[in-house]
Amino acid sequence: MIKRMLPFILLTAALLDTAAGPAWAGPVVDPVIIETLAGEDSDAKIEAINRLVRDMPDQALPVLTAMAGDALYIAEGRLVTVDGDTVKDAVTGEILNPAPENPGTITVNNRVRSKIAECLSALNLFSKDRDARMKSATDLSENATAESLPMIEKALSAEKDSVIAVKLNVARSKMLLVSNDPAIRRKAAEDLTEDPTQSTRQLLAGLLLKNGDDFMEPDKDVRAAAAESVRSIDRQLALGDKLGQIFTGLSLGSLLLLTAMGLAITYGVMGVINMAHGEFLMIGAYAAFAVQTVFRSRFPEYQDAYLLAALPAGFLAAALTGMVLERTVIRFLYGRPLETLLATWGLSLILIQAVRTLFGAQNVEVANPAWMSGGVTVLPNLVLPWNRIVIIGFSIAVLAVMWAILNLTRLGLFVRAVTQNRAMSGCVGVPTGRVDTLAFGLGAGIAGLGGVALSQVSNVGPDMGQSYIIDSFMVVVLGGVGQLAGAVWAALGLGVLSKFLEGWAGAVIAKIIVLVFVIVFIQKRPQGMFALKGRTVESGS
Repeated sequence: MIKRMLPFILLTAALLDTAAGPAWAGPVVDPVIIETLAGEDSDAKIEAINRLVRDMPDQALPVLTAMAGDALYIAEGRLVTVDGDTVKDAVTGEILNPAPENPGTITVNNRVRSKIAECLSALNLFSKDRDARMKSATDLSENATAESLPMIEKALSAEKDSVIAVKLNVARSKMLLVSNDPAIRRKAAEDLTEDPTQSTRQLLAGLLLKNGDDFMEPDKDVRAAAAESVRSIDRQLALGDKLGQIFTGLSLGSLLLLTAMGLAITYGVMGVINMAHGEFLMIGAYAAFAVQTVFRSRFPEYQDAYLLAALPAGFLAAALTGMVLERTVIRFLYGRPLETLLATWGLSLILIQAVRTLFGAQNVEVANPAWMSGGVTVLPNLVLPWNRIVIIGFSIAVLAVMWAILNLTRLGLFVRAVTQNRAMSGCVGVPTGRVDTLAFGLGAGIAGLGGVALSQVSNVGPDMGQSYIIDSFMVVVLGGVGQLAGAVWAALGLGVLSKFLEGWAGAVIAKIIVLVFVIVFIQKRPQGMFALKGRTVESGS
């Protein structure tokens, strides 16, 4: 009889238990740990956090997350979070109803907060999110302590991502440098070559120092491994520095190419020494600023797309300005180089003052779109910024378009003809006046595109074009008048050479050395790297 009634008795008991209200059935945090976290002793709190992470990692993650955000309280013997009138259990997330009155505050000072951050990093090593694991591994490789070692080794044994595994091994090796076993310390010193950073180098170099007559590291084999690792890290850091200089030089060369490309055309076609060419660069940059302002005020949801609209705006603004100046001033000064130089210098001053009147004398901000922010990490000490990568790619695209215009279009044919022999071109029907205007506008427009690109890596101000005009002329003269190939090699070569010299002798001395090099080169080869071919040139007339 009792056996037959037992299921009904159990069912009735379960129903009564449910009707009595929801009892808290989540994981229980040790009351001693709770009491310690609520106390004022920082050392005891840190020990309680270590114990919580070691013994109850699943409960530790929500508790420490709330503690890091100053949202952890104690009420009725349990840890809770408070959000307005809502009180939740810190472990289970269960809303407590009725809410306990007057929850006690758990204070966190900077020392405890640092420990919490370290423990959260260790706990996030087991996250399903790769970015969270990567961030935790990176943090631990820089700030890990001995308490995190068991968790790091556990994560390292389960980690499938090779990049994260390297970070974890670095963190593990740094902690094992204090092991009592010399063989373990030697292996740790060898493994730290996987982290070629200044901080790791300093850590290893510290083992080679002396404290009185004794080395900081007593074992000679460990010292030998540390010394070899230091040399390996030095080589890797030097490689990163050299590659960084080359990349920065290519970026500078790309900007010089955009500036000098148009100048090479106008100088080749008309023989005009245009001292106002740098101001076309400035006009393009201010066009980018104006378009950005319009997008911010009228189309804020499309703000990151402003740069795509700024490119045609910068080209048109600079091209139209150039064509107006050619029609109204420069056209009447052909064949008079000194007057042209003085007139274009005056035009540059007028353009600078006009921009100061319209936009003010102070620099203006042109922000990078979100998709151009950040960079690509190639080596620990080498990050290639996206904005400079985009500029290099953009310069290549503009160069390709210019090559197509000059070699595949009727305008390009006329430009090449006028560049090689203006008089003969006019005799066979080439409209040299119209070609002059279009070529000048095209060259100014390309400088405007250069200004849009420059606005992404430099300050935008009324005087910005003055910094590039001399370098642009050096590119044109060094590469050969009217030669795109020469402009490319000269711009990239001068850019890389300048950056290497700046790292060796400083910016001012580097500029002087480059100028002397160009002067000597032109003395030996006046036609530049790539000489024009044509009847006029070949005959010397």
